[in-house]
Amino acid sequence: MQTNLLFLLVFMPFVIGCGAMAAGGPAEAGSDHPPQASLPPVIAPLTASDGSAAGQVAMRQGPHGALLIIEGENWPQGWHGVHLHAVGSCETPAFTSAGSHINHPETARPHGLLNWDGGPDYGDLPNIYAHADGVARAEAYISDISLAQSNGLALVVHANADDHQTQPIGGAGGRIACAVLSPAH
Repeated sequence: MQTNLLFLLVFMPFVIGCGAMAAGGPAEAGSDHPPQASLPPVIAPLTASDGSAAGQVAMRQGPHGALLIIEGENWPQGWHGVHLHAVGSCETPAFTSAGSHINHPETARPHGLLNWDGGPDYGDLPNIYAHADGVARAEAYISDISLAQSNGLALVVHANADDHQTQPIGGAGGRIACAVLSPAH
């Protein structure tokens, strides 16, 4: 009898949970996220500071954030800091029109994925490595952002690696490539 009771206590929540998921249970009920089919991915060209092609960025909506797929071309070999900036503008040559990083709306946080003093801001992303042939490929998931909110963002690639602590941009250097992320309307 104790074995049967233990079995029910351990496995019953799993069985109930699987049934709810198969029936489209709590995860879908009352969700404020639009169905995936209604949000096509955003695909934007990356432009180098001299105006030439530098690859592309795709942004796909997930249930609690967005996936960035970065495909760099013609980048200098080495590590590069990559950030999301608050203004959807990529005016060459310096891309300063992209503004600063996107940040928390309540209280701005300092830069740095490794910043223990209140960071990171929403624009901080991991570094990306470009190989000797200039090709760089990476994916990064950003929680709490939606394609519906992304109208007017820019992805900016920097000349150097980001140390994820130094203010204001982790020592990442100049902006060498940029892509405007804006959903199709």
